[in-house]
Formats: sequence, C-alpha cells, structure tokens
Amino acid sequence: MKPETIALHAGYESEATTKAATTPIYQTTSFTFDNTQHGADLFNLAVPGNLYSRIMNPTNAVLEQRLTELEGGVGALAVGSGMAAIRYAIETIAEAGNNVVSTSQLYGGTYNLFAHTFRRQGIEVRFADADDFDTVASLIDDNTRALFCESIGNPAGNVVDIQRWADIAHQAGVPLIVDNTVATPMLCRVFDHGADIAVHSLTKYIGGHGTTVGGAIVDSGKFDWVKHAERFAVLNTPDPSYHGVVYTEALGEAAFIGRCRVVPLRNTGAALAATSAFQIMQGLETLGLRMERHCENATAVAEYLNQHPAVEWVNYAALPDSPHHAVCQRICGGKAAGIVSFGIKGGMQAGAKFIDALQLILRLVNIGDAKSLACHPASTTHRQLNPEELASAGVSEEMVRISVGIEHIDDILEDIAQALEASQA
Repeated sequence: MKPETIALHAGYESEATTKAATTPIYQTTSFTFDNTQHGADLFNLAVPGNLYSRIMNPTNAVLEQRLTELEGGVGALAVGSGMAAIRYAIETIAEAGNNVVSTSQLYGGTYNLFAHTFRRQGIEVRFADADDFDTVASLIDDNTRALFCESIGNPAGNVVDIQRWADIAHQAGVPLIVDNTVATPMLCRVFDHGADIAVHSLTKYIGGHGTTVGGAIVDSGKFDWVKHAERFAVLNTPDPSYHGVVYTEALGEAAFIGRCRVVPLRNTGAALAATSAFQIMQGLETLGLRMERHCENATAVAEYLNQHPAVEWVNYAALPDSPHHAVCQRICGGKAAGIVSFGIKGGMQAGAKFIDALQLILRLVNIGDAKSLACHPASTTHRQLNPEELASAGVSEEMVRISVGIEHIDDILEDIAQALEASQA
C-alpha cells in the first residue's frame, strides 16, 4: 500500500467482538493469561501477546504497525514523548563509557539531553557540523555506539545527507539513528537512504493538531547486530535483568526494538496512553494531505520573505538559492516541510517586535500543528545554550522560526506582512 493508504488502514481489521470500524481505545492496565504457562511464555518472549499497558497495548500496537509500514521497518515502539524516544533509542545500545556522534544542528531539547544529561550519566556525545563528513568520521572510535542526525534540522532548516552519514556509520560498524520528525515518512523514508533507526516526536506533524504528546522509535531491521557482536554485546549476550534472554537469538532482526520495549520502557516507564495513541492516529490519517499543504504554504512564505526588504536571510531548503537545495531534492523530493527560519533587519529587538505583532500566527514553541506557529528560538527552545552552542546549532539571536500551518496562504502572508512592518517601526 502507498503511504496515504497505510496511514488509514495498516495494523487493524474490524475486530470480532464489536466489529468496530475504527481502532478501539483499550483503556486497561492489564491483560489476562490463559494459564500459568501462557504467562510464562509471554514473559519469556516465546509467544506474542499483551502483558501490561506500560509495555504494550492493542491501541498502541496499531499505531506502531502504521509507523513501521510508513518507514518500511520491522517494528516500532510508541512512547510518551519524542524526547523519551530519543533517549530510549540510545540507551538501548549505549551505557556509561560509550559515546555517540551527532550533528550539532539539533532541536534544543535534544542538544541539552546530549550535552548535559547524558554526560552526567557517562555517555559522551561528540558534535560535528552535519556537512563536515571528515570530522564526523574522525570522531568515531571503539566506544562509539551510534551516529545521530535530524533529517531536516529544527530550527536550522538544513537537510542532512543521510546516505553519507549512513555510509560513514556502517564503515565504522555502528547504526545511524535519524530523527525524522520534521520530514515525516511522507517526505522522507530514512531507511531508503541507509538509516537504521528512526525516531519521531509524534506530537508534531504526525499528531498534527497540538493536542497530544507522544514519541516513537522505528527499527529498520537492517543493521547486523550479530556481525558487530563485540561492540553490541548488550544484544548478543544473556541479559540478567530479563532472565538471561539473548535478544538477537530470541528476536532476530527485531532485537533492537525488542530490547527498547522490555528494558528502557519496561524499567523507566515513559509509556504512551492508549487514548493518546488513538488521538495521534486521528492525525496520522490526514498526514499526507496536510504535508502537501504545509509544504505549499511554507514555500510561498519563504519566497515572500526572501524578497522582503526587512528580511536579511531565509533558511528554507526548497528555495533554489538554499545551500541545502540539492540535498533536499535527493532526500526529500524537493519538499522541505513547514519550518521556515529567517532573520529580520534590526536583530533580536526587531525579531521580538515581529513576534509580538502577530495576530493570526500563534506565539508558542511547538511545530507541526495545523495552525501556524511562531517562536524566537534563542529565547525559548534554545535558551539554555551559550553563544558558542547557539552558533554551532545554527541559531542566531535574530532568528525567528515559523511553523507554517494549513490556513489560507493569503491570511498567513497578510499577518507576516503587518508584523514585518511593525518590526521596523
């Protein structure tokens, strides 16, 4: 099935008891066992089935199956937020003494997790510019457990050459993890470009309506954990915390996503509620249509800003003069999603005037909503970064980020025009 159809139909058939056409919300904490042996088999990972809603839930399972098929993987895990997804993806294969090599152009919350929280826990994250491939390769050593990047950077708007990153990762014997939140599988299926693991903030475009927080990890099943058993002993040797199971033996190509579920999720509990999974699936059903409109509107906004006398620069990879235009054509089919960042003449003070003058576009820090949203990253999402870190992340003090929604383009442009005028007053 094509992506638009998968988003509506994958993972669910009308169930026998009620014949419900829409996936039901299984609002239950627990699931019964047929007998003692059945319970033991479930905990041994010997048979499929539901144990407890912190670990798995039938509503969540449908969402997970749809995400798996959209990305073209072997399995997915839905969790309580995008940040939990990023943390679990790394904690599944990394521990104190290990390191990860990442792009520096990151969402502010991800940067703080990598630069500060992981560091205090003994996991080092080494940063490099997304286009500096030689530096990326040079940062890898025997303790590296993964490479990490965003398909489209937030808020920098850069499109990463995923294939180049994947080639570097695989040459070193480590997987590439890609945050595909901004592009979504509708614009970029990261596994088609060599990535091994995808993470998503479902809060953003996939949910799409600013109602529900959630995250997901998707496993391609393509990385050979057995071939690199010495580096990834955690997946290839008995796990004493889970009655000695060897994940590569028990789960085969789904070893990574299986350990995600039964170790970090089971033990630290960032579970996604069944009601939240249901709400996110309502957004997922219209993702294809919305991404078309987001891209169309964002392109019009970027073109308008690019010729406006009050605007000094615009970052939007679909523009022909963008340094990321060629990679955007190859990775995302020429579409750069709905995030446009730009700098206004007059610096930070003019940017603040612009934000304060907005009448239609909402002032908040989310992205991917059906409604247009604006923020000043240096004072909000990236406020904790020092000047050097801001520069490395591609965030200048004057930067304004607009997550362009699906309203009529005339209304969006009218609001931007009057706010730009106010910014120069």
